Amino acid sequence: MKQLISTLFLALSLTASAQTNKNTMKQKPYTILVLMNATSSWLSLTRSERSKFVEKELTPIFIRVSETVNVRLFDSEYFHSSVSDFMLISTTNLDDYKLLIELLRDTKVYGVPYFEVKDIIVGQENLFEDFNEKLKK
Repeated sequence: MKQLISTLFLALSLTASAQTNKNTMKQKPYTILVLMNATSSWLSLTRSERSKFVEKELTPIFIRVSETVNVRLFDSEYFHSSVSDFMLISTTNLDDYKLLIELLRDTKVYGVPYFEVKDIIVGQENLFEDFNEKLKK
């Protein structure tokens, strides 16, 4: 009986240890490209009005999710005919990314709209390496 209890205890310990290691593995961040095209509503605003909108409406949203979501804004109108701007988002927390998008949907970015979202592309850097490691086992 002692041996059975010892074996069960060892099995439970190994299972808990494996679960802990699995949960503490560093999550690879998701990189998300949100491709957008500015509408005439955005372009008809003065540069000052655009800056004010970003400062008053968008910056608070970016700050709200900033613990887990990094947002960078890029211009591309000089290099692409149907994508004038894009957001480069990095996160390990997809729920907070979804919160970011929902909060943006409540603004004039989506509402007027100031921008038309052309595409959203999600990826993880060198994810094939993780699968290569899993296939070795």
